Order: sequence, then C-alpha cells, then structure tokens
Amino acid sequence: MDKFITTLRNIWSIEELRKRILQTVLIILIFRIGSHVVLPGVDVAKLKDLTQSNGLLGLLNTLVGGAFQNASVMALGIMPYISASIAIQLLTLALPYFSKLQKEGESGRRKLNQITRWLTIIVAAAQALTYVRATIPTDAITINQGLFYVSSVILIVSGTVMCMWLGERMTEKGVGNGISMMIMIGIVSRFPGAIIGEAQSRGGNGQILFFVLEIVALFLVVLFAVAITQATRRIPVQYAKQIVGNKVVTGQRQYLPLKLNIAGVMPIIFGQALMFIPGLVLTYLADSTKSDTFQSWAIIMNSPTSWQYCIIYAVLIIGFTFFYTAISINPNQIADDMKRGGGFIPGVKPGQPTSDFVANILDRITLPGGVLLAVIAILPAFAGLLGMTQGFASFFGGTSLLILVGVVLDTLQQIESYLLMKRYEGLMQSGRIQGRQVASNIPV
Repeated sequence: MDKFITTLRNIWSIEELRKRILQTVLIILIFRIGSHVVLPGVDVAKLKDLTQSNGLLGLLNTLVGGAFQNASVMALGIMPYISASIAIQLLTLALPYFSKLQKEGESGRRKLNQITRWLTIIVAAAQALTYVRATIPTDAITINQGLFYVSSVILIVSGTVMCMWLGERMTEKGVGNGISMMIMIGIVSRFPGAIIGEAQSRGGNGQILFFVLEIVALFLVVLFAVAITQATRRIPVQYAKQIVGNKVVTGQRQYLPLKLNIAGVMPIIFGQALMFIPGLVLTYLADSTKSDTFQSWAIIMNSPTSWQYCIIYAVLIIGFTFFYTAISINPNQIADDMKRGGGFIPGVKPGQPTSDFVANILDRITLPGGVLLAVIAILPAFAGLLGMTQGFASFFGGTSLLILVGVVLDTLQQIESYLLMKRYEGLMQSGRIQGRQVASNIPV
C-alpha cells in the first residue's frame, strides 16, 4: 500500500504528466456530458429500448456508453471514425494510391488522416439518417418529422466530429490513445450499473455467496485476457558490425516481438457483425415459408447461448484472426527491412528464407491466439447460462473486456515511461508493462 501511495505521489509530482491527466479528465467529462444531451424534438418519456440486448445495436450502445439508447447528439460516438479508419487501412492494401501515401512518411500520413476525416463525415451522415429513421419511434417525435430528420442528422454528424476532435486532443495533450480511451470510457460507464444490477439480482434471491464467486471469476477472466494480450513470441535478430565514422559499432542482438493476439479485438467485431446475417435470413425464410425447420433454426441462430451459435461464432473469429493477421503483418516487408538494416535471424538466410521463417512462426501462433480469442468471445454466453444479468455477463469477455484490457495496458505503459524518464520506479516491482498498441487493433 505504501508503494502504491508513493507511486501516486511520483505521478502527481511530474508537472507534464499531471497536466496531461487533468486534461484527459476534462475531455472525458465533456464527452460524458455530451452523451446525455438528447436530440431536440424527442420526447424522452416515450423513448423505448432502442437496442437489442444481444444485437449489433446493443454492441454499439455499449461502445458509446449508452448514448445510442439515449437518442443523444453523440449517439454514434466515435464509431463512424473507426469504420472509416478500417476502410482506409484496407484500401492501403488494395489500391496503389493509398499504399503510396502510406509510404510517404509524415506528409502521406497527414493526407490519409484528412481523407479519413472526410470519409468519417460521409459514414456518419449515412448512419445518422438510418438511426433516426429506423430506431426512434414516430410517437416520440414532437416536431415536424422532416425538420426533425434533417436537424438530427446534422446534430449527430456534428457530435461525431466533436468526438473525433476530442479524441485527437486527448491523444495530443492527454494520456493514452484518445480514440480508444473514449471507447473504453463508454464501456466503463456501464459497469457500475451492471454490477449493482447483478448484486440486487443475487441479493434478492439470497445468493450473496454466488455473487462473491462471480466477482472472483471476473478477476480471473481479466487476468486471462491480460495474459493473452501480453503474450509475445520473441524472435532473436542479430545485427552485424557497422563502421560509423572511424569507429566500429559492435553488432547487437535484439528481438522481433510477435504478439499472440496480433488481430486484437477486430475478429470479434467482424464475427459479431456477420452472425446477424444467418439469423435475419432464417427469420425471413421462416416467416415466408411457415416451415418449422426454418423456425427452429431461426431461434437457434438468434440465441447467443445455444451451442450451435457459439460454434459458428468461434469458427468465424478464428477465420477473421487469420485474415486480420495476414493484412496487419507482412513477412516480406519485415525481411526486407531487416536486410536493409543489416540484421538477420541466426541460422536463417536473409531475404525469402527469413520471410518464410517469420510467416511460419505467424501461422503457429495465430491458431492458438484465434482459439483463445474465441474462448473469450463466448464466455459471456456461458455467464448468461449461469443466470447472470445481461449487462454483467457482457464484462466476462468479448469486445468490452478486450478493449478495456488493451486500453488500460497502453495507458499504464505511457505513464510508466514518464516515471522511468524522471528516474522514478516503475508501476511494477519487477518487469515492465507491455502495451498492445491499441491503435493497431482498433484502427484510429
């Protein structure tokens, strides 16, 4: 406890870090206030649940901290910016123009950021129109519908741009990655209500001991997620001796770190999005043909706790893990960069053999990484089968848990770097915190 208090004092004594923390808190406060500003012309008393508890809309509502359900001006939060960033990242692999911009250094990065911002506005406008037309009931609109739709789209797009600006300011002047931090804050804001709801549910049934066991299980699941996020396969890289001026610089041995979970949370997001297609198709076929077979399968594919749903979901996550790892890591580029820098893997020839060696290592770690990621993704379904409330069960795995763990680790790593720079002790007595570089897993 004394070390913890001393660490807090050291953090507060660093002026730059203190200012960054205060600015981060201020930006978070502005973001949370904006999440509760309701669109003009909406009767809040007539608003029903705008989300499905297990649907894609429910996931979006969780990521934006309930703003979606509140019909807020920040209903879409930062999600259109995330979608635009993913699209731009995929375009850099498909179109030579975007690939060239990515290789132009700082100037290319600025151009890509500008294109991403304009694409964010387009995506936000399309999603905002769909949101106000499809989710807000007409009896909750108190003004002319045409005027309401136009004004709401403008306000929601403005709210998204505001969130984007706040995220960039947090990255520049605050602590951690701003975009990822805002998503994390949206998720954390729902945790107190979820744990209170679970405590009331268990307490009302006289199951206090079971609630305590749930808290212990949640702690163990978080440790499991941290271990998966931190797990790294280090490949030794030896650098040859170099002549710098009149001096001979001795070659150094470094390591090429390959994360067990390189894809991060993206396979779960993609898999969760695709899992709604079979349910929608089977529901349509069941309504059209009145077939009992289609009806039973529609029920199964719309039930996240069914074993058929979990198996298909896990297979999709493993497949997307291989796909996203393939587009995130280029073994040929790694081999070329290593060769230009005078480095080589001991026992492996430079060039194509090095590329094949790295690709082989990636294949070996991607499969267990994808399987463990699938286990985390389906843990909320098992928690629901044990009788936990939906809100509390969602924190036992899936998107929420991985984002929380990744962002916290990344932020703690940045804080620790300030402490070490000022010759203070780190946050841990042994070892160092390894951030997972959230920006690479949630493209921002």
